[in-house]
Amino acid sequence: MRALTWHGRHDVRVDTVDDPEIVNPRDCILRVTSTAICGSDLHLYDGYIPTMRAGDILGHEFMGEVVEVGAKSTLKKGQRVIVPFPIACGDCFFCKKQQFSCCDNSNPAETSDASNAMLGYPMAGIFGYSRLTGAYAGGQAEYVRVPYSDVGPLVIPDHLDDDKVLFLTDILPTGWMAAENCEIEPGDTVAVWGCGPVGLFAVQSAFVQGAHRVIAIDHYPKRLELAKQMGAEILDYREVEVLSALAEMTGGIGPDACIDAVGMEAHGLSIDNVLDTVKAHLFLTTDRAHVLRQILMAVRKGGRVSIPGVYGGFTDKFPVGALMEKALTVKTGQTHVHRYKEPLLKLIEEGKIDTTFLISHHASLEQAPEMYKHWHDDQDTYTKIVLKTDAAAVPGADEQAKQSELA
Repeated sequence: MRALTWHGRHDVRVDTVDDPEIVNPRDCILRVTSTAICGSDLHLYDGYIPTMRAGDILGHEFMGEVVEVGAKSTLKKGQRVIVPFPIACGDCFFCKKQQFSCCDNSNPAETSDASNAMLGYPMAGIFGYSRLTGAYAGGQAEYVRVPYSDVGPLVIPDHLDDDKVLFLTDILPTGWMAAENCEIEPGDTVAVWGCGPVGLFAVQSAFVQGAHRVIAIDHYPKRLELAKQMGAEILDYREVEVLSALAEMTGGIGPDACIDAVGMEAHGLSIDNVLDTVKAHLFLTTDRAHVLRQILMAVRKGGRVSIPGVYGGFTDKFPVGALMEKALTVKTGQTHVHRYKEPLLKLIEEGKIDTTFLISHHASLEQAPEMYKHWHDDQDTYTKIVLKTDAAAVPGADEQAKQSELA
C-alpha cells in the first residue's frame, strides 16, 4: 500500500509499504477514505518528538471503510467509521473512569518505558505518533490496523459525508473538551490563545456551552477572521500588548477562563520565547511555553485554565507563584475522544456544530509531502488540509483531469 512516512526533520515521503494485518482478535483493518494533517503532526515534522524512526507511518486523524475484522471485533465489513486518535482498551482503571486517553493497556510494554521515564507513568497509545505512544502505524495511508476496534471506532450514517465527521477523530472533541475544562458559567468571558483548528473549535464550543464572550488571540488574519465570524472578539498579538488589552476588555478583572490551544511551539519575539528557542536548539529545554506563562498572568484570580495544546517535556521560567497565589484551577490532557464522539455526532446531525468551515484544501495522499510543507509554512492560507486516498475523490479532481488532458 501507499503511506506517508517520516524520514527526519522536514522530510516526509509517500512510500510503498507492507499492508497491515490482523494481529489481535479485537483488531479491524480500515480502508482509509479521508485523513487530515494535524497541528500536532508538525511537532513530528519539526523533530520535537523523540523516538521516531525512519519509515514510521504518520497520521492520527482518519476515517474509512471496514474491510477486515478480527474474531472479537464488533464491526462489520463495509461499515464507515471514524477512529479516535488515542487508543483505548475500554477495560482498564482509566477507561472505566471515561479517561480514555490515559488508558493503561494500549501502549505495549516494549515501548512504554520512554514515556514512563519522562512523565512518571506510561502514555496511552496514539496512532502515528512515535514510540512514546506505542509505535502504532498511522492513518495517512491507504489502509490501517485499528486495535480495540470494539471500543474506539464509531459507525457513521451514510447521509453524512466524510468532511462533516472526519474531525470527530481529534480536533472537534479536543476543542470541546478544552471548553468543558473551563467549567463555563453564565456571563463568563473565555480567552483562547491560538486560532488553529483546535482553537477555532474551542471558540465554537465555548459559545455552544454558554460563554457570554470569547476573545481569540492569534496573528494570522484569516484565522482571526474565522474566529470573528463565529462571534469572537479578536486580538492580534503583534499589534497589541495582550495582557493590557485583556485587562481593559474585562474591566481590569481578567478573563474568567483561558485556553492554551498553542502548546509547545509558541511563536513571537518576547524575551522568554527567544530564550526558549535558543535553549531548545541547545537541548537545554524541550518546550516553548510563552503562551502558558502569559495565560497564568492574564486569567483572573480564582479563574480556570485549560490546556489542550500539546507539551512534550520540560520548561523553565514558569510563573508558579501566579498559579498558586491566584487560586487557579488548571485542567489539561490528551482528549478523551471516546467520551465525546457520540454526543458530538448528534450535534453535527442536528446542525448545531459545523466542521466544514475549517477546511481550506483537499489533496490526494500522494500530495501529502507538499501539503505538509504548506501546513508548516503557510498557516494563514492552509487552515486545514484533508487528504483523500483515492485521488479521484479529491473535490475538483475531474476538472483538474480535464485541464490536464487539454494541456
